[in-house]
Amino acid sequence: MLFAHDTECGLTATAALVNTTGPDREGLPDVAALDEFFTAHAWTGRHEHTEAELRDVRALRPRLRRLWHADPDEVVAIVNALLRESHALPQLIRHDDEPYHLHAVPRDAPLATRMAVEAAMAMADLVRMDELSRLRVCDHPDCDNVLVDLSKNRSRRFCDAGCGNRAAVSAYRARRAAAQS
Repeated sequence: MLFAHDTECGLTATAALVNTTGPDREGLPDVAALDEFFTAHAWTGRHEHTEAELRDVRALRPRLRRLWHADPDEVVAIVNALLRESHALPQLIRHDDEPYHLHAVPRDAPLATRMAVEAAMAMADLVRMDELSRLRVCDHPDCDNVLVDLSKNRSRRFCDAGCGNRAAVSAYRARRAAAQS
């Protein structure tokens, strides 16, 4: 583990949230999809299951995506703004059989607020450790998904949407076609 467990979870969930939208897709089309996302990423606390909550979570995504494209000073500005707007007050918390970890807003804060703060806290760790280079965009030419490279050797190039497999198949076909020529 390169970072604290809650940092890695926050980074992974943030990338997954950012990747729920793109030019040709809406990964959170309805409240049921948000419910699935909530469960898949082990969110706890308040979850209203409403259209308003869905709108707030969707509205957060472009701001979080910006973290993958910003220079360090802009990342810091975004992180600080998210924490300030949410009135974050970091505290050590233990719940649901998890070890102590940081929460910066109450568990009954709105979901979008908790998502913003979790992202900001995780990004703050990346900034403090000078590890922003771990934020990447998928190398597949037809993909704009973001990823967090948590590998020890910093070798991750593709997102979780199967782009690595598609790239390998394309390379195999190209080698095969070249060999048959």
